[in-house]
Amino acid sequence: MVRLRPQRGDVRQRGRHVRRPGHLPQEEAEAVSAGTVHPAVERADGLIELKRYDEAEAVLGQRLAEDPDDIRAWTKLALCYVRSGQHEKALTATDRALAIDPEDVGGLIMRAHALRGVGGTRWQESEGVLREAIRLAPDYWYTYALLADIVWRIRLVRIGQAGGGRITSEQMQGPLHEAGDIAMEALRLGPEEVYAHEVAWQIADLASNSTVADQLDHAILRLDPNHPYALARQTRKAASAPGVKPREAATLYADALAAAPDSRPMQDGLDDASYRMLRGIRWIALLCLGVIAASGLDLFPTDGETPRELPVSLGQRLWFLVPMSALWAVGALLRYRRLRAGVRINIRSLIRRRVWPRIVLAQAAWTMLCTLLLAEIPWTERTVPQALFWAGLVPTLATVWFDRKKTT
Repeated sequence: MVRLRPQRGDVRQRGRHVRRPGHLPQEEAEAVSAGTVHPAVERADGLIELKRYDEAEAVLGQRLAEDPDDIRAWTKLALCYVRSGQHEKALTATDRALAIDPEDVGGLIMRAHALRGVGGTRWQESEGVLREAIRLAPDYWYTYALLADIVWRIRLVRIGQAGGGRITSEQMQGPLHEAGDIAMEALRLGPEEVYAHEVAWQIADLASNSTVADQLDHAILRLDPNHPYALARQTRKAASAPGVKPREAATLYADALAAAPDSRPMQDGLDDASYRMLRGIRWIALLCLGVIAASGLDLFPTDGETPRELPVSLGQRLWFLVPMSALWAVGALLRYRRLRAGVRINIRSLIRRRVWPRIVLAQAAWTMLCTLLLAEIPWTERTVPQALFWAGLVPTLATVWFDRKKTT
């Protein structure tokens, strides 16, 4: 069973990301609406795209003072209010637009957006508004996509309200099937439109149809190779496949970030892969500690075995540095130098930004300090070296399993 609540902004389902349409295609809605666009309205549209909403509102206000019946100015003002989060004002603007022409498709679409943003119970009115827009312009893909995105929410909210906020998987199938049919019509009418594919992906994901969702992701990336969420999902899928090592996962995330540098999910994935690589250096430190303790000093001789005589000679103590240096050179330094520049930079950044990477480095450094003390001091008895061995081993080994699922 799932618990549902209406959401705004980015939608997150089972840790995955679905983007709302970052651009409300009001211009396309105007293409199916009658009338020409005044230069002042076009100038306001440019200001809206630059997120200079106050200036756009002023320009549109001046235009409406000159011509209160300019329906395009009213719908553009509604768009300005929707973008700036003033949904009640957007509703008022669409009221004025639809009073001029109740069958204006652009005004109806903007009203649906305004109702959706208002929330409460009124957002469910957007379904009827969009169905009217479809009646007036049955070949416009965007209205179908937006309706599909709204229908399943309305249906599931109603089911959830009737069931005390809980919805079973079986109850979800009907609304998702209905929304899926509408989304397929949007894809038929707009086969090259990213938002139509996004809505269809979300419905397929909610229905746990991973095959269709994966196909839609590939279609989205064909249309928009830098689509942040589809790219993140496909990269995460490749990076989490069986047998993929942290270094390979980090390279996949770095490649994806090169295409979409502002993607938060991919940055998080790169941070996680970088952290997993950092965790590996503790094993190198522990291996050095074990080599010196077992073969260098015979700290724990077995019964019947003659332990190595202490103190160890200076030449032998210096020789202990050779296997340790080889382990670090091959296991850490060489691997680090072979990483992509972006991954190396991220590792250094991660150490500055997060606590656990610094803890991992501190543990490795502590273990190596204990190892060096064991190896280079001419011990005459084994009591203190044994204490040093346990001091280097236990604190590090105790957290290796504790933080294996720890995020950065």
